Formats: sequence, structure tokens, C-alpha cells
Amino acid sequence: MKYTSTDKAPAAIGPYSQAVTAGGFLFASGQTPFSPETGETIGTTISEQAEQTCKNIGEILKASGLTFEDVVKTTCFITDMADFGAFNEVYAKYFVSKPARSCVAVKELPKGILCEVEIIAEVK
Repeated sequence: MKYTSTDKAPAAIGPYSQAVTAGGFLFASGQTPFSPETGETIGTTISEQAEQTCKNIGEILKASGLTFEDVVKTTCFITDMADFGAFNEVYAKYFVSKPARSCVAVKELPKGILCEVEIIAEVK
């Protein structure tokens, strides 16, 4: 396994890696709207938080020599399905290749955030 670590995305807040490459795929831990510099949440709305989350995903991909085009699967967690449309508007700007996706509402996420996204990308 090869581990990805970049200071341009939030550091792991537990006993896990930002991302791991194995078997021709990059498996990224759930990315959040935390600032890479401060660890604080960026934004108060689902749109603002989804934007920062996607930026953090982009940095993980970049550090691994990949782009959003290489993503084959996402799993999205939001705390309120009423935010589904606004979340999708931001998500669609980044994931233009339309990877497979699951999106579920969860009771809560760390530090009271509104969304989290994990990805699997093909390493070519």
C-alpha cells in the first residue's frame, strides 16, 4: 500500500490516513469542510461546506497525481436531505464525469459539519 499525505487538505483527526493506494485504486478517507490550515469548519451552509469539501478532495487527488476525472465512486453523507439539491449543485461542478455515487442522510457528522464525501479513484 502507498499512503497519500498532504498539508493542503485537512489532517486526519483519528487513527487513519488521508488516502491509501492499493490494487490500482486510490481510497480516500471521508473529506470534510475543514480548513487545512486551522482545522476549523469553512462555511455555515451546505453549499459553502460542500465547496470546501470538494476543494479538499481535489488536493488529495492532486497529491496522488490524479484529477476528479479519475474518480469512479463517491459516497456522500449529508445531515439533512432538505440540503440534497444545494449539495448536488456544488457536487456537479467538480464531478463532471459523473462517477457512481451513494448519498445518504446521517444523524450527525464530526464537529457538527453538514457533509462529508469519500472517493475511490482509478490510478492509471
